[in-house]
Amino acid sequence: MKVGIIRFPGSNCDRDVFHALELAGAEPDYIWWSQRDLSDFEAVVIPGGFSYGDYLRAGAIAAITPVIEGIKEAVKEDKPVLGICNGAQILAEVGLVPGVFTRNENAKFICNWAELKVKTTRTPFTNMYQKNEVIRMPIAHAEGRYYTEEIEKLHENDQIVLSFESENPNGSIEAVTGVCDEEGLVCAVMPHPERASETILGSDEGLKFFKGIVNY
Repeated sequence: MKVGIIRFPGSNCDRDVFHALELAGAEPDYIWWSQRDLSDFEAVVIPGGFSYGDYLRAGAIAAITPVIEGIKEAVKEDKPVLGICNGAQILAEVGLVPGVFTRNENAKFICNWAELKVKTTRTPFTNMYQKNEVIRMPIAHAEGRYYTEEIEKLHENDQIVLSFESENPNGSIEAVTGVCDEEGLVCAVMPHPERASETILGSDEGLKFFKGIVNY
C-alpha cells in the first residue's frame, strides 16, 4: 500500500512517520506542499512539526498550499487521511474535521507522555484497537486544546477518536484529543503515534495506527 507523507517547510516528524509506516508494512513516499496530484497514493499522512513556523496560527499557511486541493480530492475518493499534531491542526483549519485545535489552556508548550482512550474503532487508523482501550503515546504541542460547539453531534456520530484518560493536560473540551469526519476516513489526532512505534521509544502502542491503514 503506497502512503504519501506531506512535507511543508517546518515539518519535522516526516521521517519518523516514514519509519513507522515501513514498520507497519506500507510503502511510504514523500509529497511536497506544491504537489496537487496525489492519485498515485492510496492513503495520506500529514505529519507533525511547525509548518511555516506556525505563522499567524498553527496550520494557517499550510491550509492555502496546492497540496490541500490534492488532499481534498483524495477524501472525495474515499482514501484515508491522517493528520498528526500539526497535521491535525491543518485538517481542522481546512474544515476536513470538525472543531479547532487552539492554544493550550496554560498557554505553554506541553511535551510529555499521555494515557489515551480509544473512543472509536471505525476509522482505518483505529481498527486494530479495542473500543475504550487505554494506550500510551507522547504529546508535544502548544496549540492542541480541542474545542467545538457541536460536541453532542460528535458523540451522536461517533466522531471522537481519542480522549485523554488520566488527566486533561491542555484543557480540551471533554478531554478530546482526536476526531474524525462523519465517514471516519479523515482522522486528526494531537498525540504522536509515530513516536510510540517501537518499544525502545517507550511504547509501541502507536504502531497500530499505521498497521491499521494497511489492514484497511
